[in-house]
Amino acid sequence: MSNGAVATQRLGTVLVVAAAICWSLGGLIARQIALDPWTIVAWRGTIAAVTLLLFLLYRDRGNTWALFRDMGLGGIGVAICFAAASISFVIALQHATVALILVVQSTAPLIAGLIAWIWMGEKLTWARILAMAVAFAGILLMVGKAEGHADALGMTLSVVIAFSFAVATVLTRRYAHVRMTPATCLGTALMGAIGFIMAGGTVFEIDGTDFFYLFLFGAVQLAIGLILFTTGARHIPAAQAALLSLVETVLGAFWVFLFLGENPGIYALYGGTLVLGAVAANTLYDQRRVARQPLNVA
Repeated sequence: MSNGAVATQRLGTVLVVAAAICWSLGGLIARQIALDPWTIVAWRGTIAAVTLLLFLLYRDRGNTWALFRDMGLGGIGVAICFAAASISFVIALQHATVALILVVQSTAPLIAGLIAWIWMGEKLTWARILAMAVAFAGILLMVGKAEGHADALGMTLSVVIAFSFAVATVLTRRYAHVRMTPATCLGTALMGAIGFIMAGGTVFEIDGTDFFYLFLFGAVQLAIGLILFTTGARHIPAAQAALLSLVETVLGAFWVFLFLGENPGIYALYGGTLVLGAVAANTLYDQRRVARQPLNVA
């Protein structure tokens, strides 16, 4: 590998890790916002959509609108999945610990493999089946021995997040032309529109402190995280990008424990270790099994 290729791969790694760090702040930031969930959804989606649109206008200039026009049903599907996952995340935070939500969310790559097997006939390896079984056992341990604030709605929405991201992953493989940044921009716009409809008149009842945290939640944690990931993932193998993204799960639970004392309990640590270990092992196995090929994530 040439020095230039090494430098490019190193840059890609740094950007993906930076994206994971941005995403990991979601639970911590959300815990600072004392607003109803739909108001948070409205402003987070709107701010993120504006940020992503400004980035696209800067990066692609006159070609920006063509990216939206040409995304097709695949891109619209990704947008809907992203909106569903983002909305579910905000509401789930009212009903479950950050650790539980992020650990369940981290199973998306495994679920994507199952969906691809059912829909596209992709081979479902024994390694992936074993990883799914171990991850499921870890989640059962977390839920069965849950300590602190967690209920059925929180668990259900966490599963919705994982399935939404899994479907979006399969769609980007099924429709190779789908560009992630415009698709997620559309998704955040959809998220914001739904939030404004559901929140009603209370959506404008925010003060300067609330808006500051909403800006961090939408522009920095969500939009800039996406920009960093889509930029960095172009320069490293897809499996490596997925593996590095697990930093979000670990740090996300750590931040709320360190700064807010949100402790999901020792069984959450055991269960989370099983889940993350299963996902990481499966990703490493895939990385060995398939040749390197870049995802069309830009």
